[in-house]
Order: sequence, then structure tokens, then C-alpha cells
Amino acid sequence: MRNYVSELIGTFALVFCGTGAIVINQQSGGAITHVGVAITFGLIVMSMIYALGSVSGAHMNPAVSIAFVVAKRFPGKELLPYVLSQVAGAVMASGTLRLLFPANELLGATLPAGSDMQSFVLELLLTFFLMLVIIQVATGSKEQGMFAGLAIGATVALEAMFAGPICGASMNPVRSLAPALLSGHTEHLWIYLAAPVAGAVLAVFTWMYLNKSRV
Repeated sequence: MRNYVSELIGTFALVFCGTGAIVINQQSGGAITHVGVAITFGLIVMSMIYALGSVSGAHMNPAVSIAFVVAKRFPGKELLPYVLSQVAGAVMASGTLRLLFPANELLGATLPAGSDMQSFVLELLLTFFLMLVIIQVATGSKEQGMFAGLAIGATVALEAMFAGPICGASMNPVRSLAPALLSGHTEHLWIYLAAPVAGAVLAVFTWMYLNKSRV
């Protein structure tokens, strides 16, 4: 149960701070800026890994949990409770933002700036690169080394920095699911549910091929 509470708290913090930065940027007329939003996502991921990584692994992302199961670095029986905890944390975060900023229309929801396929490919590739980093520095239940949080957080910030204006750079199904549900903008949600999972699983297979002598 401690693991599940840890995942709920971590995912709440990720969605509250990350999408909260988007909402506050809109409310303040751009005071945070796109670069600030990207850095916020990277920093909150890094912070939660250091805060909770030793408890639950600080997945905070169903795509990551699924990929770890595929890589046999995380028990399959734990997948559903982890995902439910992540969904609960994300929905609670978006609900809190709805209470704080009731006039905000999107609550930080991810929406494609171009075509659906463009954003799908971007999200798949972004999550692929992110998962390659994660699988190299983490074991699935415990983060490895003092630089794991820095490496993963920096990757999130980097990818959000350049791809955010086009696809939203979600890389996380629940990060997109919660604001979409609470704001009612679910029209493109399938992209952000399917692409990150596909990208993360593809990254695991790629990593296993590249390291097959050590797997």
C-alpha cells in the first residue's frame, strides 16, 4: 500500500505542478513562458524521483510501468494497482486545479497543434527516447544512483522544450487523461494514451536488443 500511496503522491505532484504551470502561464499572460513550463515538468519529475524513488520507483506514468513489466523488471501483478494509483493522483491534481482556476478551459490538456498523426509520431518518439534513459538508470522498483533523477528530469525538460508547442510533449497517458477528463476535451485523447505506451514498449525491445548479452 505504501508503494501505491507513493505513486499517487508522485503523480499528483507531476500533474499539479506541470499542468499547473501551463494554467498559471495562461492566467498570468505568459509570465512563466514555454521554457518555464518545460523546466517545471523536468524539475518536478526529478524532485519526485529523489523523494519517492526509493519507495515505489516513482514511475508516475503507466507507459513506464507497462514497459518495466515487458522488460521483466517489474512484477505484472503490481501493474494494475500502480496504474490505478497514477490515475487517481492525476485526476485529483486536475480536480484541484479546476477548483483553483474554474475559468480555465483546458487545465493544461494536451492538444495537437497540427495533424493527429504528426503528434502521434512525436509522442511515440519522445517516449521512446525517455524510456531508453529510464531503463538504463532504473531497475523498475528502485532508482539507481544519485544521477537517475537528474538524467530522467533533464530528458523530460529537453523533450518538452522543443516538442511541446506541437504535440504537448505528454509522454505520459495519465498526464493527458486527467486534464482531458476534467476539462471535457477528450477529442484527441487516443493519441496520448496509445503513443506513449507504444514508444515505451518499443524502447524496451530496443534496449533488450542492444544489451542482449547482459539481459
